[in-house]
Amino acid sequence: MADVTGITPLPKPLTVADFHDFDPKLAEIGRLLFYDPVLSGNRNISCGTCHHHDLASGDGLALGVGEGGSGLGVRRTTGQGAGRIEKRVPRNAPGLFNLGAREIRIMFHDGRLSIDDIFGNGFNSPAEEYLPEGLKGILAAQALFPLTSETEMAGNPEENKIAGAAYDRIDHVWPLLVERVRGIAGYVEQFSAADPEIGGPGDLNIVHIANALGDFINSEWRSTDSGFDRYLAGDNSALGPEARAGMELFYGKAGCATCHSGKLMSDQGFHALALPHFGPGRTRRFDPYVRDVGRMAESDRLEDAYRFRTPMLRNVALTGPWGHNGAYATLEGIVRHHLDPVAALDAWRPDMVRLPADERLAKVDFIALDDSRERARLKARVDVEPVALSDQEVNALVAFLEALTGEARGRLGRPARVPGGLPVD
Repeated sequence: MADVTGITPLPKPLTVADFHDFDPKLAEIGRLLFYDPVLSGNRNISCGTCHHHDLASGDGLALGVGEGGSGLGVRRTTGQGAGRIEKRVPRNAPGLFNLGAREIRIMFHDGRLSIDDIFGNGFNSPAEEYLPEGLKGILAAQALFPLTSETEMAGNPEENKIAGAAYDRIDHVWPLLVERVRGIAGYVEQFSAADPEIGGPGDLNIVHIANALGDFINSEWRSTDSGFDRYLAGDNSALGPEARAGMELFYGKAGCATCHSGKLMSDQGFHALALPHFGPGRTRRFDPYVRDVGRMAESDRLEDAYRFRTPMLRNVALTGPWGHNGAYATLEGIVRHHLDPVAALDAWRPDMVRLPADERLAKVDFIALDDSRERARLKARVDVEPVALSDQEVNALVAFLEALTGEARGRLGRPARVPGGLPVD
């Protein structure tokens, strides 16, 4: 690899050694569970609905349509009749590439799950002391929470016991889901083959399910073979002239590497970018606004207002829309927003976002955006300085981001069927 002067030092290549180990037998079980609607309250949605192989481990929507919706990707609708959704998923469904990396210690857009022994179980999480012990890592812990979310997988408390249990206490959900899996012989047989301590259905618990899901995600979506990765490994021809110019901007004048640093191209920190508000947000219980204050909702620190976690960038060209709420439908759009967030917020229009149509939801989708006081608060909390780039330089940056696309789209792929016989998206 040729030296590039005048820029932040480039990271070392990302290799297999940078990832946690996984059990192939558990990963295979996790693949089935990931696409099995049995883990949802009404048995009508799976993890794979919003993190699909055909959609680069995402769903292609700005804000997802969870339990109660119908269809897949941009064709997904908000459902029909009494079972249709009551609100959109508050945030964008992120891609799953490289989540099994060893350096990751915090997850979700707001960092509400982190490695920390504050509750004696190894994690600081929404489940607090009720998170079960024995989880293999943060990826296994993460897999438990969409199962408890009303908008994502659990459904409405009036519809099923799973959702009702979530309102009692978060950990009351998991035993009910375990009972479902215990009743499917195919899962019990595979778990028994993978773990000698599982002699029968009664030995199976939620930790086994979470560890299987975590090992699947860890092993399935790894991206280490992009043009940029090959360049870092010494292949000077792996980046074309425009992408090379974009790389120099990324690590130099444009300042992208200030936050998108290291092997994973993320500092794993939180930054405010004045992205426009729309949708239901993750409104705090006592908050009078339909909004999303990001990290502050978890840290209770005013300086964290409107900050969101820095995303990793491998395969970023495949995982739009972009932003914690999918505010931009093009990669160029989110790049230009970074150059001057305040001006970009003023210029942003609702027709720039891709939301499944629903006349009920459309009445409230942009309430926060129309609030001049909330926009002023957003503008007052921006962590990046404006950068002036020409159109040619913006195009070069986009070319570099596209050069972060790898060949891998999934090690095992989507299963054709699952043991319980429910339909696979």
